[in-house]
Amino acid sequence: MNTEETVTSRRALLAGVGAVGAVTVLAACGSDDPAGSGTSGQGSQDPTEPAEEPGDSTGGGGEVIGKVADVPVGGGALFRSAEMVVTQPTEGQFHGFRAVCTHQGCPIASVDSGTINCSCHGSKFALDSGEPKNGPATRPLTAREVTVKGDDIVLA
Repeated sequence: MNTEETVTSRRALLAGVGAVGAVTVLAACGSDDPAGSGTSGQGSQDPTEPAEEPGDSTGGGGEVIGKVADVPVGGGALFRSAEMVVTQPTEGQFHGFRAVCTHQGCPIASVDSGTINCSCHGSKFALDSGEPKNGPATRPLTAREVTVKGDDIVLA
């Protein structure tokens, strides 16, 4: 075998290996989504929001996260195990929010002085809407539907 044949054979081998590698990478990047969108029907997701899980707020999970007595009127309470903050701006009116600041994903630190507070950078959010009242956050907290069943606060 002469040198030219050897070089050609090496080139052919490397091209074949490269083609197989490219096909493998493309297949791994493929989607099982029949629509071909690659997102399984979901839009782009806020990086501070977790992926939907069974029993999440849109799935009607019914998870008890706390007691009505724990949420003062005109204030709120953190339920860290559920990563939630629940507020009661006026008597009998409950709002649930994900207890993660929309600025840089820090955990919500407290509910006092009429706002939901992040200690990392000083953002403060409204009790009734989760809208930022004081930055640097510019987006509201992620709302999570809660209901009251007897004495329990339930993630709807």
